[in-house]
Amino acid sequence: MKTLLAPCTRLPAQVWNSAPQLQHVPLISPASLLPPGARVVLIAPHPGDEVVMCGGLLQLLDKLGHPLQLLSITDGSASHPGSRRWSAQRLSVFRPQESVEALRRLGLPLHHLQWIRGGFPDSALDEYETELTQFIARYLRPGDVLFSTWRNDGNVDHDAVGRASLLAAAQCQVPVYELAVRAWHWPAGEQARLPWHRARKIRLDTWAAARKSHATHAYASQLQGEPALGIKPSLPRAILERMRQPYEIVFV
Repeated sequence: MKTLLAPCTRLPAQVWNSAPQLQHVPLISPASLLPPGARVVLIAPHPGDEVVMCGGLLQLLDKLGHPLQLLSITDGSASHPGSRRWSAQRLSVFRPQESVEALRRLGLPLHHLQWIRGGFPDSALDEYETELTQFIARYLRPGDVLFSTWRNDGNVDHDAVGRASLLAAAQCQVPVYELAVRAWHWPAGEQARLPWHRARKIRLDTWAAARKSHATHAYASQLQGEPALGIKPSLPRAILERMRQPYEIVFV
């Protein structure tokens, strides 16, 4: 389903709103992704990725009774380099607080949520893949199901987390599913680079999609850039529009 916009406000053609393959992605139910009662381990490279990746799916899995372990790899403090308003020190505190509010807006039971913060350096995870793999493996146990960013998402941290998650999952013998984030916003001509044969679509009802969109807006620090410093919003209008789509896609 494509978001319809007035011609004067139409977004540029990107994979998420232009790829014809989206119409043919097979549907899959959340229950088919993991056994009853299995723990969900979600790897978020930065605060906010947990919602942008799969905020709708998290709601569905919570309703099915799956406990959630969230691993926040970085604190996202490098999103505004050189900014006085959003210094790295302020962001290191503020962005995790935004995640708390976003998860509350999703309706997730925060008192039952296991949340580990990795403290890895933002925007440099490719330099720490061995340590990152060990860190992820430390929190995996038999019967878990792992969800992570896609290894070829096109963001240095997302890609490193994807690769490390695959290695850790193999070491611990747990299944892993990948989710694209930035790749959906590649130019439409790049659509063939995505692994469509692995893509599965999970339908979201109206309320799940609305809560996901509402949760995305909890990341106030990411909604505005600083043009004077050449800093663009981490959550531009195109991503906010995509959050309103009535489905999410997982690579199986």
